[in-house]
Order: sequence, then structure tokens, then C-alpha cells
Amino acid sequence: MPNDRFLGPKEANELTSILGKYYKDVHYYLNFKTPIDLVVGAILSAQTRDVVVNMATPEIFSRYKTAKDYANADEDELIRLCKSISFAGNKVKNIIKTMRIIQERYGGKVPSKMEELTDLPGIGRKTANTILINAYGIVQGVPVDTWVIKLSYRLGLSRERNPDKIEQDIMRLVDKKHWHNWAYVMKTHGREICKTTPICSKCPVNSICPKNGVSKHL
Repeated sequence: MPNDRFLGPKEANELTSILGKYYKDVHYYLNFKTPIDLVVGAILSAQTRDVVVNMATPEIFSRYKTAKDYANADEDELIRLCKSISFAGNKVKNIIKTMRIIQERYGGKVPSKMEELTDLPGIGRKTANTILINAYGIVQGVPVDTWVIKLSYRLGLSRERNPDKIEQDIMRLVDKKHWHNWAYVMKTHGREICKTTPICSKCPVNSICPKNGVSKHL
């Protein structure tokens, strides 16, 4: 659109800093205790609300604790435990395949390199970034989910629609110190203020945000 405006690094970091302080208590939204738990939860979370995943995983995590446990799991039993999860059958197949690779290739330990993670069934770059950040504190990129895709355009950070290109735009504009929780800040901001009809009057970055694509706001 001809009236779209996109931020430069200075404005982008000002916006990011303000939102980071405003949502200073946000964190990864799936419950887990170990890297193995995290891999399973992350695979299950695709196209599924986090609250649904968090309701299903306590029983799963109590029964399966290691990569070997999942590698040897009965597929039908694991699908039964995931019955509330969308596309449970495909996700369970990916979990079992992934855990077999982790057990055989990495001695049961979740790998800590991007290329090793993205080589696993059911794990793309977004999920790999999530695992690296939350399991190992390794920040190589920005997890790009639905909220990041939507709000990166609206906030003037990227004109792209492809997640990998959006990630590159954010990494180019925003200081690395903000990458680790950017997805969670965006998700919370989208749910609380920057909705389909955004509540701009309550937004802490109202004066900076270009409001790309917004035809009506409160």
C-alpha cells in the first residue's frame, strides 16, 4: 500500500525497548522441565493453542521422560494421550521419528545446533530457534510465529510475508539483546492491545507505530 511506512534501526529499537519493558514479565508459553519435554511440546504446538498443549503434556511428560522412552513408545497410546491436539497422528509420528534420531545420533541429548535441529522431523527454523533459546540460552535468531508475522508488518518492521525473510528483517533492524523474547512480546501485545481492531489509545508505542494495514482502531 502506498501509505505504508517502515522503521529504521533507531525507531525499531526504540519501539522494541518500550514494548520489552511494558511486557517485561512475558516468557515462553509452553510448560516444560527438560529439553526433551520442550521438543515434544514444541512439535505438538503447531496450529494448536498453547493452553491446549499445556493441558495435555503433564500426563505425557509423566509417562515419557527420555528420548528412548519416546523412541520405544506405542504410537496408538501416544496418540490417545494427544487426542485433544490437532493433527495428533502426524505430530506423534514426527515425535517418535525425532526421538529415535536423537537417541541414535546424539546419545539421547537434544542437539544444540540449528542445522541439527532443523534436520529433525517436525522441527522447522521457528521451532529450532525456540529450542535453542529456551533449552540452552543460545540466541541465533528470532522465532517467527503467526503473531510475529502479523505485527511485524503492522509495526513497520517488515513488508515480507515469508517467515525466514521476516526474521532476517528483524535481525537486521533490532539489537540482538531483544531477540530472545521478541515472539512472546509480540504474542502478548497482539492478544492484549494489537488485535484485529487494535486499541491504539492504550498502546505504549502508539506514537511510533506506523499502523500499516490498519483501517480502524480504538
